[in-house]
Amino acid sequence: MPSKNKKPTTSYERARKRVDDIKGFYGHLAAYIIVNALLLLARGKFHFMLLSKGALGDPEFLNWLDWNVYGTPIVWGIGLGIHALSVFVKNPFLGKSWEERQIEKYMNKDKQ
Repeated sequence: MPSKNKKPTTSYERARKRVDDIKGFYGHLAAYIIVNALLLLARGKFHFMLLSKGALGDPEFLNWLDWNVYGTPIVWGIGLGIHALSVFVKNPFLGKSWEERQIEKYMNKDKQ
């Protein structure tokens, strides 16, 4: 098995890394959907259980619970979106052509 820190050199290694990255994203997406679906489905049950106990029927606590039930998909969704961008969108600003231009620029400076 190749080292995780080593850059892939062959086309097979690059393709394998790409497939692993896509597979990792889909695993992340599946976890996001499952966990957040369970949170949203269980939300009503949480409120019912908490309201039936007098001490936990505090409106501030229920607002905190609502924020956590709705905030989790929002914050996690932002992270999932960043993950998707890193997997599926090439960086036009700091991509391979930028790297090559910078290397050439510094090599030309060294020659002078």
